Amino acid sequence: MSGLADKRKFYIGGEWVAPRAPNDLEVIDPSTEEAVAVISLGGQADTDAAVAAAKTAFPAWAATPPAQRLAHVEKILEIYKRRAPDMAAAISAEMGAPQDMSLNDQAAAGSYHIETFIEAFRDFEFIRPLRPDTPTSMVAWEPVGVVGLITPWNWPMNQVTLKVIPALLAGDTVVLKPSEIAPLSSVVFTEIVDEAGLPPGVYNMVNGDGAGVGSQLSVHPDVDMISFTGSTRAGIAITKAAADTLKKVALELGGKGANLVFADADDKAVTRGARHCFYNSGQSCNAPTRMLVERSFYETAVEQARKVAEETAVATAHQPGRHIGPVVSKQQWDKIQDLIQKGIDEGARLVAGGPGLPEGVNRGYFVRPTVFADVTNDMTIARQEIFGPVLSIIPFDSEEEAVAIANDTIYGLTNYVQTSDGARRNRLARQLRAGMVEMNGQGRGRGSAFGGVKASGRAREGGVWGLEEFMDSKQISGWDPDA
Repeated sequence: MSGLADKRKFYIGGEWVAPRAPNDLEVIDPSTEEAVAVISLGGQADTDAAVAAAKTAFPAWAATPPAQRLAHVEKILEIYKRRAPDMAAAISAEMGAPQDMSLNDQAAAGSYHIETFIEAFRDFEFIRPLRPDTPTSMVAWEPVGVVGLITPWNWPMNQVTLKVIPALLAGDTVVLKPSEIAPLSSVVFTEIVDEAGLPPGVYNMVNGDGAGVGSQLSVHPDVDMISFTGSTRAGIAITKAAADTLKKVALELGGKGANLVFADADDKAVTRGARHCFYNSGQSCNAPTRMLVERSFYETAVEQARKVAEETAVATAHQPGRHIGPVVSKQQWDKIQDLIQKGIDEGARLVAGGPGLPEGVNRGYFVRPTVFADVTNDMTIARQEIFGPVLSIIPFDSEEEAVAIANDTIYGLTNYVQTSDGARRNRLARQLRAGMVEMNGQGRGRGSAFGGVKASGRAREGGVWGLEEFMDSKQISGWDPDA
């Protein structure tokens, strides 16, 4: 262990502090299966200390003029951009995002979200008339209080910035618990926040697991809100745990995105959809993992998806290139292998990939980009979130059938539509039960919110909606507009 990076300390009350009791956990590089760092898992005393620091700091931070809070976040952005190479290296080591993707997409997601929150915040009115004709009736937006932030390993900085930044701008104080599997990027982020010079206790970070620090934050009487991104199973547990203290709970959970491909789609639609499914080694909750294809175009689409899978290179995170890296852990690798085997056992047609390591690979948690055809929506691979590079292709005969299949899931995060028929796109955008619908490969506009419905949770992260998520509205009458 002497050769490992020592990242045991927590950040509480503006200082790096040792854990109250040692509880070491090695951080494993999924490309090599070797430990690269050691952290400590926090206990109740660490959680209590962080919450106490946040609670003490809250009144003054909530009363800080918005322009000053904005200045602190602008400083965070400046330092974050400077530290982007360090951030990318940490993400590659902890969760296996390839070098180029880690810098250009994973680390860059953090700076993008900080920038869009700054833009949204500049125009945000913390107190405003209810309507132009009600000058004495006001709506005030005020911070919730102490917020516990529990973030996942698959897009670490994407999720950390979508929670920490709007909470700070809103006037909340925070305790961050990053994923214990991928904590190194949050250590770098905490160094950035520390350098930015926030008042002590406004931002705190305690490493730990879900059963420990995660549960402790969820039940803590001095935590006013929990914002969680992760599995639906954990989101349900957090909701139940938070109920006794009537916390505000914001959940961003799993997905099983349907990508509806019609025969009149553009010629890159299938390739685009398959690449998106395999992107980040399939470890995205908004991945289009169910490709629904119109029957007349079906076999052509299956062949195009097979070609994408076979052309998708798989290699270590520690080299440049457009390949995909490993999945995050042995536990995830085993789960994905079981689900691939279940697809075969339940009668889906294996078109590309399959179980086992890619050819020529003997270590690392690498998964073969896999395509199944002739999938029915009742198969396990069509129902469960696999969180690996596995695409299920399902035929349909009519627009109505496509909508029925797409909506026949517990999830409702992102659905996708590929058709040149504008009227059809508009119809489907309203009929698909999801928090987001992306059509013809066009990304959602800058400042859009990210979030879903049903078992995908109902948080709204990003833009003005993401700011409001970390505030409560207060309705006021009898306001003197002339005072």
